[in-house]
Amino acid sequence: VQLVESGGGSVQAGGSLRLSCVASGDPTRGYCMGWFRQAPGKQREWVAHIEGDGTATYTDSVKGRFTVSKDDAKNTLYLEMNSLKVEDTAMYYCAADLVSQFCRGPDDFGYWGQGTQVTVSS
Repeated sequence: VQLVESGGGSVQAGGSLRLSCVASGDPTRGYCMGWFRQAPGKQREWVAHIEGDGTATYTDSVKGRFTVSKDDAKNTLYLEMNSLKVEDTAMYYCAADLVSQFCRGPDDFGYWGQGTQVTVSS
């Protein structure tokens, strides 16, 4: 399966962006998919994931601001980002674990996209 992200860009603090991740090849319905990000000079960070049954989980820093969702008919994962902060600036990656419907650890995501850049300015 190939994952292609889009929707990144430059916004001012307080603004919003919606990231999309289209999966081609095998269907992702019923499997765990997630979003990660990596800022310059920092380690990759898990942002959110959605399990096969639709249960979503978020890292504390984005709770209440970001929403992860899936459209299985379109094989597409989304990340709605509101009230963006400068510290949200990073390359955002989507990932898929096509082995389990339950999300496990970051190392269990076997498929990754190439990323889309999000830059938030003050």
